[in-house]
Amino acid sequence: MTYASSGVDIFKEEKAIKKLISTVKFKRKGFGKPLGGHYAGMIDFGEYALVLCTDGVGSKVIIANKIKKWDTVGIDCIAMNVNDAICVGAEPLAFVDYLAIDDPKPEITQKIGEGLQKGAEEANISIIGGETASLPELINGFDLAGTCLAYVKKENIILGDNIKPGDKIIGLSSSGIHSNGYTLVRKIIEKNGFSYMDEFPNNPYPGKTIGEILLTPTRIYVKETIKLLKNIKPNGIAHITGGGLRNLPRLNKNVKYVIDDPFEPQPVFDLLKEYGNIDDKEMYQTFNMGMGLAFIVSNDDAEDTVKILKKNSKSEVKIVGRIEKGKGVAFKKLGLKF
Repeated sequence: MTYASSGVDIFKEEKAIKKLISTVKFKRKGFGKPLGGHYAGMIDFGEYALVLCTDGVGSKVIIANKIKKWDTVGIDCIAMNVNDAICVGAEPLAFVDYLAIDDPKPEITQKIGEGLQKGAEEANISIIGGETASLPELINGFDLAGTCLAYVKKENIILGDNIKPGDKIIGLSSSGIHSNGYTLVRKIIEKNGFSYMDEFPNNPYPGKTIGEILLTPTRIYVKETIKLLKNIKPNGIAHITGGGLRNLPRLNKNVKYVIDDPFEPQPVFDLLKEYGNIDDKEMYQTFNMGMGLAFIVSNDDAEDTVKILKKNSKSEVKIVGRIEKGKGVAFKKLGLKF
């Protein structure tokens, strides 16, 4: 199976996004003018840049509905946004959410709110507003998305243009699948006749159902990143989301990202690979495969970066690779190129 055969073609999506962006040409001038960005966009705000990004939970919410467990998707919604915002060196400040739902049952909205509250605490942000829309003719279930506001001093913006050969790539482990690739995940579960209430084959997660494992919330990397930025300025920060390792060249396309000591993917990825009969390249360009965030730092800063992150993060932290001359991504262990 592939992501495209399940209904999501990332290459087609890239072309569609380029067409969309090509038609949006107006840019404000002066105060508030755009300052570029990659994972998040920025505007001029005097001494600072204000940072905005928006994202949703995606089809992971379908699983939440299937097993009637709605208290984690709010964490995912905040995580997918704040983890993008920190990639430009910004500190997230505030958040607004958008809930589109077919039937606004209080027992569902309360649980969604509990997840948003927990995510806000983990990210140290305020939820300052939002919108709930009842759309029974448009929505089957619900869709949850949001927008994050962050800020960074202009002199501290991180875009990736300083990445150079000799830099090290330092990875932070993920908590699991996070919030990408769930259209393919669900097709694999359904095709193999599993129920979300079943245990995974060979029971790698004792006491937990398939649904509970698939709803493991996206890890939030804000606090350890902010701690790091007070001591070291990375040359690049990449949130590893949909597209997997193909997220790295978003920072700088003029260097080669070499991964030679990757994290061991969690058992859930091995099961998806086996039961979906998915090849290695498809896995690493669809899922995070155990690495949720990557810092690119100078060789001189690598050791201190690892120490600071280990002290402040729940994640496993290690040097996973390096920067070389060339282009693209090389995954040495499996001989893959992207």
